[in-house]
Amino acid sequence: MLASCDIGKLTVNTTSKVLLRAQPSMQQEADYEMAKQAIPGALKTVEGFWIVSPDNERLVKLLTEGYCQYGTAFVEDDWEVAKFAKDLDAIDYHNTRSTHIFTRCLNFALRTLGSRWQKELFAETDVVNKLIAETGHGKRFPLLFAGLALGSLINHNLSRVEMISYISTVEAMMNRVIEIDTKHGPPANKAHAAMPYIALGMLHSARAKSLGGDSDKARSMFEMALKVTDNKMLLPRTLMAYRIGLQTNDRKFFHDQLKMVIETPPSVWPEQRLANEVAHRKARRYLSKEKDIFQ
Repeated sequence: MLASCDIGKLTVNTTSKVLLRAQPSMQQEADYEMAKQAIPGALKTVEGFWIVSPDNERLVKLLTEGYCQYGTAFVEDDWEVAKFAKDLDAIDYHNTRSTHIFTRCLNFALRTLGSRWQKELFAETDVVNKLIAETGHGKRFPLLFAGLALGSLINHNLSRVEMISYISTVEAMMNRVIEIDTKHGPPANKAHAAMPYIALGMLHSARAKSLGGDSDKARSMFEMALKVTDNKMLLPRTLMAYRIGLQTNDRKFFHDQLKMVIETPPSVWPEQRLANEVAHRKARRYLSKEKDIFQ
């Protein structure tokens, strides 16, 4: 009987419980560079455990969130630095790397969503909309991260016409997450509650009004993200300042909102200290480029 047991799986399944409980330690990290260097190794360790025990839902959950958040906080940060520097080779490199990272996030999310999602996500509009509408609150977590990952993949592949067509899919996915939260109550994790609003704010502020953008909708989405986090999450305000400031050419709004971010210590939300450090990093970068942005 002992010989028939998979000791590796038993060990991994026990360890996964500890890893899930330990996850907040990284979210509370105050040192951006330490987190940037530590997270890739941690993700690969968890992925190694998942190879041993591929049916472990706790590991899949950690990898889904981990890859999406690593891509957003660090890989995209390098990409943004390259964009401001107008370094075309670096932009291309980090676009490619972002695509790989967010594809991993999407694949893990789809694994949890199930075979129907894996088959129908890129089907005709009516099929996809039915799929999204029929996804219940039990799949709220993978639905959220699948939408975030797909939105990021679009953003890093704007030269591919077929990718642009999935913008409406991302919007429908985020709206469905909000519907679920409205009906069943938001998740205990307030950062997760804010994410669909941030994503919709990004979508509505991605284009000028003449091209279908809507700064009013974008602002209302970012403000909802601030509301559900009791104004403790600084990233929505940072993104709102930058994206709506550019979209409406409102330098005062841009400057005032970013100044508000800088004047709020990242420690205002200890449980999401790393996310607030990322927000501060972006806010300082945007303010340093203000004269160039509003020439």
